Amino acid sequence: MSFATVKNRAPAPIQITAEQILREARDRQLETKLPEPKRTITDAEELKEVRIQKRKEFEDAIRRQRHVMGMWLKYAKWEAENQEFERARSVYERAVDVDYKNVGLWLRYATMEMENGFVNFARNVWDRAVSLLPRVDQLWYKYAYMEEMLGNAAGARQIFQRWMEWEPEDNAWLSFIKFEERQGDIARAREVFERYVDISSSLRAFLKFAKWEEMQGQLVYARQLYERGMEELAEEEKGERFYIAFADFEERCREHERARAIYKLALDKRDRTDVPELYDAFVAFEKKYGSRKAMEDAVFERRQVHYQEKVKENAHDFDAWLDLIRLKEQRGAPAEVRAAYEEAVQNVPPVREKRFWRRYIYLWINYALYEELQVGDIDRAREVYAASLRLVPHGDFTFAKLWLLAAKFEIRQRDVSRARKILGQALGLCPMKEKLYKGYVELELLLGEVDRCRTLYTKYLEALPHVCNAWIRFAQFERSLEELERTRAIYELAVKQPLLDMPEVLWKAYIDFEIEELEKDSADAAKTAAADETGEPSSMPGHRVRRLFERLLERATHVKIWIAYANFEASKGAGIEMARGIWDRGYRVIKELNEDGEGAKLPRYLLLQAWRECERSFGDAEGVQRVQKRLPERKKRQRMAYDADGNEAGMEEYMDYSFPEDVTVKPNLKLLQRARNWAAKKRKVETEEQNLE
Repeated sequence: MSFATVKNRAPAPIQITAEQILREARDRQLETKLPEPKRTITDAEELKEVRIQKRKEFEDAIRRQRHVMGMWLKYAKWEAENQEFERARSVYERAVDVDYKNVGLWLRYATMEMENGFVNFARNVWDRAVSLLPRVDQLWYKYAYMEEMLGNAAGARQIFQRWMEWEPEDNAWLSFIKFEERQGDIARAREVFERYVDISSSLRAFLKFAKWEEMQGQLVYARQLYERGMEELAEEEKGERFYIAFADFEERCREHERARAIYKLALDKRDRTDVPELYDAFVAFEKKYGSRKAMEDAVFERRQVHYQEKVKENAHDFDAWLDLIRLKEQRGAPAEVRAAYEEAVQNVPPVREKRFWRRYIYLWINYALYEELQVGDIDRAREVYAASLRLVPHGDFTFAKLWLLAAKFEIRQRDVSRARKILGQALGLCPMKEKLYKGYVELELLLGEVDRCRTLYTKYLEALPHVCNAWIRFAQFERSLEELERTRAIYELAVKQPLLDMPEVLWKAYIDFEIEELEKDSADAAKTAAADETGEPSSMPGHRVRRLFERLLERATHVKIWIAYANFEASKGAGIEMARGIWDRGYRVIKELNEDGEGAKLPRYLLLQAWRECERSFGDAEGVQRVQKRLPERKKRQRMAYDADGNEAGMEEYMDYSFPEDVTVKPNLKLLQRARNWAAKKRKVETEEQNLE
């Protein structure tokens, strides 16, 4: 046996999937399906044979699937289309024997009788259907609708009355009432409504009846129904809807006082937090028809209910408590406001973290201020401050505001000793709280106690010697007293501290102080000409400032220090020549910061820019030209950026500065760098060999 060989193994240009093949095969089968031939019946005998054959098919299908109601309905429909109504009725009756609870079967049965004009047969079917299935509203609707379309109003009314004996849903009663309205018999419709209300006794029944009477123009009857509902309905069932509907009815009748009385009656019976819609309706009513005072009362009540709901949901929502108490303070009695404060402060934060206590402490502060300023009860205000200070866990955190307010309260009562005692206790419990020292010093300064201020500053610095602001404040205090030697001594002691949080701020304050003093004493030539401790000539002014800058440069060589130093010499010191020496010296120092010899480019650029501005202000054109020649060329370049973990994060742009003096030195620098790299590599190899040995 020989097999054919495939010569071309390349894939076809158009690929066909198995799914596509199956779909095309299926489409072709559908295309080739021949239509069912039409059969032409020529005589009655042939028609009889066709009907017998069709009936046999239906009977066989029913025997196989007796409970499939769709087959019964097709069978009956076919018989009815062939005008075989007796046979169709027989099929329907047999189907009813199989499943009499099938609503669709009864509907198709009765519809067949009605469509073919057999009214009595249809009545019989409907009567049997509603007797067997009295809880199916659709059968009653269809039955009554048929009688009404036939003009048999009495029969339709009788059907509705039979239906109402089963006490159906609300829609059935409303359909009966609308039927009587279509018949123009309002008295009968009212009787149906009365019966509906008596049987149902629901809120919806009363509201529907009252609205119907209002539409009929019977306002007295409508009001009687609302009053009857007030008596017969349970309080839980009435809810907000009933009172709102009753009040709206009285409003439409222009009985505004009655409507207001209804609203007030409803609000008195219920908790105001449980009926927000009723409150909204009452406020809207008062805005339309009430006086200014009534409207303000309504708005007040509404806001009060809103805040009460918020504190009820979250008792630790202190902002809501503050809003609620502030609202009560506007219109409430002192006893009521005091009760609200007492209830609010009972909700102590469960966690000892300051962020949870920040808003809570304002409850105590407002409470004390209210007792002092509005009520005038000084003793109670003092008790509130004392209780709040006992409650705060000062071992974990404290509130300087609370201590200072308590002390200021005692000052207002002219009891200075008690105020000092409170602040002394605060410093004893919380010696690291800066605001306590500041507030205590301000208080003593207002009282004119200079010695006490010095003592407090001393304790302040003993507790927090690293805080530069404390040293600066102490020095500024002494300077305000014209104690210059004390001020300098404080600054000297401060800059000698081994650990400071912001040393640059301290040095700046010290230098600014000396510059300001220099400006004050510039008229005194003898004082400014005195030589300093380093042996500088007495003809140079500003020796103290100069010495401070030199001391600062021994600790740090930041470009801003050099700029400030040179600008000082140019403007207030020895002049532009001294300033040029400092500019040049600073430029050399900053350039030598990097080991590769290229220098710190950005600080050098900033220094040259400041130098150029200084030459423009205090120098001459020649000096500006000299500095201009040393300015670098700025170029944008790209380099690899790295994230916090040291991984590459892509390229980033940066500004590169090319200095003229670096271009000539660059080849030598490269050679030096290569030599250093070779020496480092050699040391690394020797170290590895030693480790292997």
